[in-house]
Amino acid sequence: MRIQAIIISLALSFFSLVSMAGTGHDHGHSQPPITQNQAEERATKNVSQLIERGKVDKSWESIKATKSEKKKFGGNMEWVVTFNNASISDSSKQTLYVFLSLGGKYLGTNHTGN
Repeated sequence: MRIQAIIISLALSFFSLVSMAGTGHDHGHSQPPITQNQAEERATKNVSQLIERGKVDKSWESIKATKSEKKKFGGNMEWVVTFNNASISDSSKQTLYVFLSLGGKYLGTNHTGN
């Protein structure tokens, strides 16, 4: 029974880390780089998926990307696409950052940009 508890604890710890890494940065580079326009299109699709899953408010549906740029995280370059939604009452949640690999793979979303 003790071994099962340890295994379950380890599994939960692993999934907790994976969950937190949703805003982290997986750096797969197997795909050719995408353009800035493609990054914005993919990020917009990711926001739509977040809305469908109830992760962000439906008001994000009509928000267009305000900025997209390549940034370095831990020595690796990523696309960071920024959306601003003034209709969100909590000012700390008005900006949404979508992270993509340079090849366009979705890496995560957060409100901090880090």
